[in-house]
Amino acid sequence: MSVYTRLQHLGLTLPPVAVPAAAYVPFVQTGRLVFLSGHIAKRDGKPWVGQLGLTMTTEEGQAAARAVAIDLLGTLEAACRAAGTTLDGVRRIVKVLSLVNSTPSYTEQHLVTNGCSELLGQVFGPEVGAHARSAFGVAQLPLGACVEIELIAELA
Repeated sequence: MSVYTRLQHLGLTLPPVAVPAAAYVPFVQTGRLVFLSGHIAKRDGKPWVGQLGLTMTTEEGQAAARAVAIDLLGTLEAACRAAGTTLDGVRRIVKVLSLVNSTPSYTEQHLVTNGCSELLGQVFGPEVGAHARSAFGVAQLPLGACVEIELIAELA
């Protein structure tokens, strides 16, 4: 089944690439690898502000990480088009790095990040979507966002 068919079954529409808010580009390709810059969680087009363990639950964090995954997929689609392919040309989601705005005592960053990882698995299937991953708790993120995630993918 194509990635686009899976997206349609999930009821997902990919957003356009966000304009960078600072001195960076949304993605860089070197060889067959595409590196996506960190994307912060957004709700209703604005930064999804909060701190896990203080103002947000793990379930809310998972929803925020899922929202980030959708934005990452929009950027990955743009990177694929720039490389002359589509999301069906993604050979592997290689790595996800997740930063979770959390209190010092919060320990469920890995569960928050599942919101992203699980969606990538649903969209790309288990062979392409399974990836290496790191999830960190941090004291703060840009604009007070609750989650920021970056991604590395391999193109065919």
